[in-house]
Amino acid sequence: MGDAPLAQDRILITNASDFSPALLEEIQAKFAHADITYLKLENFTPIPTEYAQRATHIVTFSNLPNVEDVRNVKLIHFFSAGLDHIMTHPIVQTTQIPLTSSSGIHGPPIAEWVIMNWLVASRRFVNIYKSQERHHWGKYGEWMSGVHDQVGRKVGILGYGSIGRQIGRVASALGMQVHAYTASPRPTPASRVDTGYIVPGTGDREGTIPVSWHHGTDRASIHAFLALGLDHLVVALPLTPQTTHLLGADEFRLLAAHAQSPPFVTNIARGKILDQTALVAALREGVLGGAALDVTDPEPLPADDPLWEAPNVQISPHISGAGLEYIPRSLDILKENLGRLARGEGILNEYKRGKGY
Repeated sequence: MGDAPLAQDRILITNASDFSPALLEEIQAKFAHADITYLKLENFTPIPTEYAQRATHIVTFSNLPNVEDVRNVKLIHFFSAGLDHIMTHPIVQTTQIPLTSSSGIHGPPIAEWVIMNWLVASRRFVNIYKSQERHHWGKYGEWMSGVHDQVGRKVGILGYGSIGRQIGRVASALGMQVHAYTASPRPTPASRVDTGYIVPGTGDREGTIPVSWHHGTDRASIHAFLALGLDHLVVALPLTPQTTHLLGADEFRLLAAHAQSPPFVTNIARGKILDQTALVAALREGVLGGAALDVTDPEPLPADDPLWEAPNVQISPHISGAGLEYIPRSLDILKENLGRLARGEGILNEYKRGKGY
């Protein structure tokens, strides 16, 4: 092959599980003029030299080539929204190959997961289901206590990116007040526009849903946000050294001190952002009214971890973003970026080396 330019896009897709024939056909149709190669590899297994040297574009979750094999690679696209799992890889540290994430595709399924968990708790669904299993038709009065809707409740979204914006959109439709938090200031309408990938018909591209915007990276700014009197706190931040154990015992107490009733914490980001020991204590002591967790520390969560037995906690195994739409939507981002690269335009969802996201 040498260093001669390749005649067409050669897209290498790696994954730990098989794709269905229907999905493979959909992928080929999406990139009709490209040469598509699919390679099944266990997570974090290096891409073999013969595949890496041939590829012009790589699509993967965690499989990366050796640095010496990337002379033809123009872009690496990841199926994940976050890239924290490959941050120390030489491809990230020593090359300038553009890296793009699938940020933006997770908004619809994760927002539905979030709202589902809120309603499971607020409508006492588990109790209803157990009654069904017992073939018990309860009296109306049994359900008046402890059941409520979400109208007028305040939700603070830590990390108002694509996922946070779709959560905000759905929460607003339920009649909730949305308060947004970002690392950098967004004082003007133009600064609040989402410039990343958005699933059509979803999200909050213009940033008009929140009733208030807040920002900062220091502890005082976070604490001011937690003191707004929030009924719900949603964690949708990237995991960085600065956000590791961002929320602990002090933050849970501050959140509760300003709420009308024990607040509900939802984490769909990364488990390490919460001090999990402090979270269990806050649930046991009634400081928090409940928690919905799609992520834990560690993962998988050990069977004997005390988090399993904490009161009013709902845990799922990091699957809130799962769905049949996942892979096609991720590849929609790659397709858009191939067009942008061909036109010499900036690409969507590019990882900014040095920032950590």
